[in-house]
Amino acid sequence: MANKIQLSNNYPNISESDKLYERALKVQKPVTQTLAKGPGQFSKGVAPKYLVKGKGAHVWDVDGNEYIDYNSAIGPISLGYAYPAVDEAIRTQLNDGITFSLMHPLEVELSELVQQVIPNAEAVKIAKTGADVCSAAIRVARAFTGRDKVFCCGYHGWHDWYIGITSRNAGIPEAIQELTYTFEYNDIESIKAALDGTVAALILEPFIFEAPKPGFLQQLAEACRENGTLLIFDEMWTGFRIALGGAQEYFGVKADLAVFSKACANGMPIALLTGRADVMELFNSEVFSYTTFGGEALSLAACVATINELRDKNVAQYLDQNGALLKDGYNQIAISMGMDQYTRCIGYNCRSMVTFTPEAGNALELKTLMQQEMIKRGILWAGFHNMCFSHTSEDIDYTLLAYRDVLAVVKEAILSGDVKSYLKGEVLEAVFRKVSNYNIKPKTAAL
Repeated sequence: MANKIQLSNNYPNISESDKLYERALKVQKPVTQTLAKGPGQFSKGVAPKYLVKGKGAHVWDVDGNEYIDYNSAIGPISLGYAYPAVDEAIRTQLNDGITFSLMHPLEVELSELVQQVIPNAEAVKIAKTGADVCSAAIRVARAFTGRDKVFCCGYHGWHDWYIGITSRNAGIPEAIQELTYTFEYNDIESIKAALDGTVAALILEPFIFEAPKPGFLQQLAEACRENGTLLIFDEMWTGFRIALGGAQEYFGVKADLAVFSKACANGMPIALLTGRADVMELFNSEVFSYTTFGGEALSLAACVATINELRDKNVAQYLDQNGALLKDGYNQIAISMGMDQYTRCIGYNCRSMVTFTPEAGNALELKTLMQQEMIKRGILWAGFHNMCFSHTSEDIDYTLLAYRDVLAVVKEAILSGDVKSYLKGEVLEAVFRKVSNYNIKPKTAAL
């Protein structure tokens, strides 16, 4: 019988998942379209590999097992699976068509709505994926400034200009790799020292889990302005979650350009680039960035409906309040069990992460153990709490009960000195790492 969400479950039967995976190995390379959803990020032998249904904040795998989902499709589910207002907008548009031979009125309607809620949206560009708008932002920044170098901090997609500074940079010409440089978040003095006349753009996630130091983002904006470098906020995670207007609204700072995807259409594929009109004007003549499916109407309809729901239901406040219950509740349990020396939950309430200290041991082994035990109890867990509007107080209360059970197992494993012996499957894999020997200072002398 398939597992329900209860503390007394056995490990789930995932035989149908495994059969599909064996079929996939014969025809797909790779078997996953997103690393964070792939088998390397979930305990082999315990975790399901394929999901077939979602409703609210719950999902069901191909074997019929039910889970509370805190991954939220790796970010896009901001309201909930099969959310009525969004699905109805999609169905209504589907009756009239999907993609057309001319532009669609929803392109205008969406852009006007985005301009109302995003602080820097003097102009709006619509695309399909986060990587696309990140790359479009870099390209137009280079065109506007007449410079080539890029400073980055965070994750910005799979395109050459960025992925060349990671360990998975095969196929990227060295000349391209040498145009991008990394910087340390919150280290404003090193950034100021490195900025010079070769740097076209500085792109960063306004925060990932670590909070910006007081004034950091404002000082960063000023340093870029003084240097003639365009500041780009990658708001894939912060946009529409930390506030309706994203990190720009929350921290009171404007970027020259900002990019959004994930949360703004509740699962439909769409991405947005917003920014200064004088910079964005270059897309009309000098800079090429187009895609056949940029005006695909189902996603446009979903995006309009989602943003309206996010605004009208004050979803950002809901995510903050309920995310705090989960994050603070985890930390209180850890303290009460004497586990706070080994683990804590960090980040902002809308998106937090369970971490392990060096004293606890191998972090990937511990994450694997916690994942297998949470999955056993009906929670699809990958270390994060990506909150959505459909996570209920009952979901959170149950999750905290599960954490209390699971932390007891983790504590026993840590004290045994042999966490790996508690694992039912393979240790999780790291996705990729940034290369550590990239100097922030560009090699080419300042102009």
